[in-house]
Amino acid sequence: MAINHGSDHESDENTRLYHPYQSYQVPIKAQYLYKLPTSPEFLFTEESLKQRRSWGENLTFYTGVGYLGGSVAGATAGVFSGIRSFENGDTTKLKINRILNSSGQAGRTWGNRIGVLGLIYAGVESGVVVVTDKDDVWTSVVAGLGTGAVYRAARGVRSASVAGALGGVAAGAVVAGKQVFKRYAHI
Repeated sequence: MAINHGSDHESDENTRLYHPYQSYQVPIKAQYLYKLPTSPEFLFTEESLKQRRSWGENLTFYTGVGYLGGSVAGATAGVFSGIRSFENGDTTKLKINRILNSSGQAGRTWGNRIGVLGLIYAGVESGVVVVTDKDDVWTSVVAGLGTGAVYRAARGVRSASVAGALGGVAAGAVVAGKQVFKRYAHI
């Protein structure tokens, strides 16, 4: 909204003045400046109270971070695998080719697997938050349990239950580590 008076903008602390031509050094009268809120705008006040990403943002974040982290870890493991596969009499060009092939193959494989884990985790976590209307430590643990169970469900009930337990423990450890890090590492 445009300001009609130049004197009332100092009284409102939740807004800031916006000058659309500020970088051009053009003199603009105060009546043409805009009051913009300093906090994010929400349609409903309930939305502003929740400090959480949406399900789509979670899906993108967990999948992307999982794929990127898995690709880097897989490429690193592939470099060592490529070095181990050297044979006597290999030229430098052939050694480099072995390293690149093995790191690319392992990077793709690990990235896809961990990216799918992130995708399943984000979906299960968003579902748990919708059902329970809470976002706490137990939500992450249940999402880890569900992720492990769904990821290994095709291999049977026993494998799914073991993977679910490992997923729950891993999610709990990550959340606990995050809390410890927040408490003792003041960044």
